[in-house]
Amino acid sequence: MLRVVGSTAQHLLADTGQIWRLAVGAFDRFLIGPFRGEKIRYRAILQQTVRAGNRSLPLVGLITFLVGMIIALQSAYQLQELGAMNLLGGLVGLAVTRELAPLLTAIVVAGRFGSAIAAELGTMKVSQEIDALTVMGLDPVGFLLVPRLVALLVAVPCLTIFADVMGILGGLSVATGVLQMNGSGYLADTVDSLVLQDIFTGLVKAVAFAVIIGLVGCHQGLRVEGGAEQVGRATTTSVVRSIVLVIVADLFVTAIFFLRG
Repeated sequence: MLRVVGSTAQHLLADTGQIWRLAVGAFDRFLIGPFRGEKIRYRAILQQTVRAGNRSLPLVGLITFLVGMIIALQSAYQLQELGAMNLLGGLVGLAVTRELAPLLTAIVVAGRFGSAIAAELGTMKVSQEIDALTVMGLDPVGFLLVPRLVALLVAVPCLTIFADVMGILGGLSVATGVLQMNGSGYLADTVDSLVLQDIFTGLVKAVAFAVIIGLVGCHQGLRVEGGAEQVGRATTTSVVRSIVLVIVADLFVTAIFFLRG
């Protein structure tokens, strides 16, 4: 048992160190690199942003809309007994903006784009394309990692705002279509219950989730050794680790904002 625990801790520390080096290298290339004369691949960033954000819009919108409906139905069941149906709009709005929109968006992006990052970089590693970039004098971190990380930092917060709107609309559809509530009154209660900190909390989580998904996907792709089987394993590991770390980060960010009041 001690051997297993020690080995697991050793691998965890090694992976953490490698991910930290990737993070420092990527942000150094993006923030400080231009002052050293290094070029930023804006076209590649735009292409990756479209892949990560635009193509995830339908799925994110559908999931958050349905979850907003579910929250409204489940909450109405209890609020009707208490005679506090006027709280339904605020409850759905707070749950969506603070928690569910950034979390569900991150899970969708991790499954779609995080796995794609790991698969692409893993395939390039196996086929020695990354070694070829190094031989040609191109930095793999700046050439491959920076566009993907920056794309996630742009796409995930934007998707989170879209998810906020869709989740609130899902609750509105239940309030007006099933519970026979006044739509304008429901929206007024939602707006009155939300403050800027609620939106800000969700966006902070979205930024943290974007960094986690990008770094884990890149790390798993670059560490592939072997053939196609290892690429598939790295892709699966990327999705699983991203989701677990996203939930852990969600807990920490929520606790920080809760302690700050």
